Amino acid sequence: MNVKLKSEKSIVSEYRESIGKTIREFREKKGYSQDHLAEMMNVDRSTISKVENGKFAISIDYLAKFSQHLDFEIALIKNQTEH
Repeated sequence: MNVKLKSEKSIVSEYRESIGKTIREFREKKGYSQDHLAEMMNVDRSTISKVENGKFAISIDYLAKFSQHLDFEIALIKNQTEH
């Protein structure tokens, strides 16, 4: 049982990292700094950093904010994580 939980935690961590990497790529393509995006989203820059580094349990609310400000469809994130 403990091995299964560790494996599930590892999978969650991998998804967080993959989503964060994809968000960073979208931000960089837009030419935005973390500070600029944080100001646009009305969040702290450290939140942007934590998301991009897979250290933040991103909610659908935050994901929707990123989608709106970086101009991507949330479905694209899913497609990116499958590769």
